[in-house]
Amino acid sequence: MLVKKLKTISLLISFLCLGFWASAQKVVQPANTNPEWSKPYPPFRIAGNLYYVGTYDLACYLIVTPQGNILINTGLADSAPMIKANIEALGFKFADIKILLNTQAHYDHMGAMAAIKRMTGAKMMIDEGDAGVVTDGGRSDYSTGGNESTYAPVQIDRLLHNGDTIKLGGMQLVILHHPGHTKGSCSFLFDVRDNTRSYRVLIANMPTIVTDKNFADIPTYPNIAKDYAYTLGAMKKLSFDIWLASHASQFDLQSKHKPGDNYNPAAFMDKKGYDAEINDLQDQFLKKLKEK
Repeated sequence: MLVKKLKTISLLISFLCLGFWASAQKVVQPANTNPEWSKPYPPFRIAGNLYYVGTYDLACYLIVTPQGNILINTGLADSAPMIKANIEALGFKFADIKILLNTQAHYDHMGAMAAIKRMTGAKMMIDEGDAGVVTDGGRSDYSTGGNESTYAPVQIDRLLHNGDTIKLGGMQLVILHHPGHTKGSCSFLFDVRDNTRSYRVLIANMPTIVTDKNFADIPTYPNIAKDYAYTLGAMKKLSFDIWLASHASQFDLQSKHKPGDNYNPAAFMDKKGYDAEINDLQDQFLKKLKEK
């Protein structure tokens, strides 16, 4: 009993220290963000117990289970009320979020993470490669980092590694380490089921190139070219029924689903589109390697 109390006190102190540190940091979201990142989009059921709860372009996903829910990505800092409203519009409780995940630790996907973690008490689980930028609010990011945080730092409850499994309420998500875009960019592979069939779902972090610098001129990320090559090779080998991404525009959400459309998982069964995206990114990567 005493040990349990001491652990509780220790966790509380850690949380308070992190909160004090975070509040002392100046958070400056980059100006001139894409207006589609804040534009509302009606939430809808994608397949089985998987739902879209993000904005017009910043994709956020809710996985519902009998033991609580999983939220993947949170959009910009001011997206928290919109995500909450989207979840509640679907008939679910915002407070039932038990696990927070993300596909990449940039401000357009991490912006509201600290607030939602504080509001729900959910556990934050992060690919180990992004642990540093998550805890300093993006200050150490090789492409967007600087003297100021671009989002509120978040306390990490579990570090994830390639192939690890996240379990909750009968769901099992496998994390796939797909670095390059950030050091800890990742994708998730899992199964959902409806009354008709089961679907293997891939939530992919597409390895877009976000730096104007030559890869050789990024001393804080010496393995960036190697990581991009690894990720592109690994993503070409994946098998799935449905694929989604960190940005709605990357998987043509608006052409596959219009607000008010009936439930239609088949709209997202688009291997041809996925292959075309990966091939295009491969071409961009090869072109980048030739820069001098």
